[in-house]
Amino acid sequence: MTLLPSGVMLLLGAWGIRRQDAIWRDEAVTYDMAHRSLPDLWHTLLHADVVHGLYYALMHVWFRVYDATLDGTFGAVVGLRLPSVAAMTAATAGVALLGHRLVGRRAGLLAGFTFACIPVVQQYAQEGRSYATVCALVVWATYLLVLTAAAAAPPPSRPHPQPVPHPRPGLWPGYTALMLAACLLHEFACLVLPVHAAALILARLPRRVLRAWALSAATVLAALSPLAVFSTRQSAQISWLMWPDPLQLLTFAVLAVLGLACARVRIRSRGPIGLRALGIPLLLLPTVLLLLLSHVEPAYVDRYVLYYVVGFALLAGAALARLLRPAGELGQTRARRLRRTAAVALVLAALLPVDVHLRSPDSRVDDVTAVAQAVRAVAEPGDGLLFMPARRRIWRATRPHDFRGLTDLALAESPLASHTLYGTERSGDAIRARMLASRRIVVAGDPDGQPADDNDQEIAKRATLRDAFRVCSTTEVRGARITVYGRAGACGAANAR
Repeated sequence: MTLLPSGVMLLLGAWGIRRQDAIWRDEAVTYDMAHRSLPDLWHTLLHADVVHGLYYALMHVWFRVYDATLDGTFGAVVGLRLPSVAAMTAATAGVALLGHRLVGRRAGLLAGFTFACIPVVQQYAQEGRSYATVCALVVWATYLLVLTAAAAAPPPSRPHPQPVPHPRPGLWPGYTALMLAACLLHEFACLVLPVHAAALILARLPRRVLRAWALSAATVLAALSPLAVFSTRQSAQISWLMWPDPLQLLTFAVLAVLGLACARVRIRSRGPIGLRALGIPLLLLPTVLLLLLSHVEPAYVDRYVLYYVVGFALLAGAALARLLRPAGELGQTRARRLRRTAAVALVLAALLPVDVHLRSPDSRVDDVTAVAQAVRAVAEPGDGLLFMPARRRIWRATRPHDFRGLTDLALAESPLASHTLYGTERSGDAIRARMLASRRIVVAGDPDGQPADDNDQEIAKRATLRDAFRVCSTTEVRGARITVYGRAGACGAANAR
């Protein structure tokens, strides 16, 4: 039953996985961290990105195998994204099994297909970050929770129309391990715990089940707490989060409305945990809780709670299973079924342009590959190089050869030597002195409309370029601007402005 939807997800994940070899900045961080030695990675995590430490360590092990066997065949970009494709394929299988367990075989199949077709699922299936893996772990932990509830529920007082065999008890350790792994990969996976609590309470299971779940949840939170406390020291890393992205909020709102509409379809659940009791909280609670948390400290990004789409897939799959049931079943006419099938086909056709866009370099906020190629195209040996702001130095992480022959004027210590993500920079006065000693400088910076950092180094860069240099040429690429600055006479009359 899981093979068909999982196969579809695998094909969708493989379709356009290279994305013209475009990599965006977060994937470049993953690539850089995964290729550091484990001691270097450990020292880096003490300064930054500790919340992703487990994922980087796993990717380090993966690349040790991948680089030694397949890197020459498929390339680094494919290696970066293959684990996410595999994780989302596993998540699709888990969604199908959940739908089967909660409602029935047809609902499970359609839930799996629905999950695979959601654009945001396809987006993170092709991204070298932890979110697909977290989603898969949450799905399978939820599946174990449903199995455990079925094993612990009292036998029904009357025969069920579709009897569900009770599995063996003792699944709580597996549930705890999966939830802990998900939370260690990303702390906001813990927001699914209130969802599970709500599902168990609504199912009116015996108190011993609630106590067992509470013990598992407490174990997960206790094991997560050292990481959570330590990561608060690095909260400046998400200081760029000011308000939720409108498009992300719109996506959530659309799925929430559609999911609640699907929940209104008359559906009979098979086990003690009902479809609505699990699907609706899973769809709504994680995002709502994260939005509430963002009122205290901005923290909302949809990928942090990507697993909320599982709730929509379960509700939509069950609704589709009823609406698209075979003609004649429960009095449905063939014409009505054909109309509903055509409506589903139209929705899939409408999603096709979105799916194609997700597989283009323009689908992400920037393109590290394009930046590196643009720098190589305009630079001359001996040119100075500046990244504005300094965190854009990550643009050189995956293609350092494109920056060969250039002098990074602001760099004091490299990212590897300083155990940081972006390296450390000299003082503003030192940067200014080095800039004034240069004839030409290539600047890789943000495009217009981005907020400018106001630290000493960035102020020195901007002031010196404005006062002592002229713009020779400008190249716009996805999410970046490559500008060549020259001293008087360095640009040439043809391209100076």
